[in-house]
Amino acid sequence: HVQLVESGGGSVQAGGSLRLSCAVYGYSVRNLYMGWFRQSPGKEREGVAFIDTYSTTFVADSVKGRFTISKGDVQNALYLQMNSLKPEDTAMYYCAADFRAGGRSRGDFDYWGQGTQVTVSS
Repeated sequence: HVQLVESGGGSVQAGGSLRLSCAVYGYSVRNLYMGWFRQSPGKEREGVAFIDTYSTTFVADSVKGRFTISKGDVQNALYLQMNSLKPEDTAMYYCAADFRAGGRSRGDFDYWGQGTQVTVSS
C-alpha cells in the first residue's frame, strides 16, 4: 500500500519560490509513476507535472519554465520546485502515484496525498 505525505506549501509573494515535497511510504519511488496536481476552489483538479520511472518528465504549459519535478531516490520522495510564482498558481497541491505510467488525468492515479496549500499574493 502506497502512502503519500506532502509538505512545503505556504504563502509567498508573486515572483517568489517554494519547494514542495512528497514523502513516499510503502514502495520505492524508483518504481512509481508520479505526478503533482493542483486544485483551486470551484475548479477541476489539473495535472501540473509528471515523472516516470526513467525520470522522463512532463510539465504543463501553464507552468513550463517555472516548475520542475524531480525524484529523490535516497529520500524516497517526490519534489516540485516552483519558481516565479504567480497569483494564479494559488491552489491546493496534491502528490499522486500509480504503477501504470503515462496518464495525466485524475482518474489515472490510485494513490493520493492529503494536499498542501500554496497561496501566492500579488
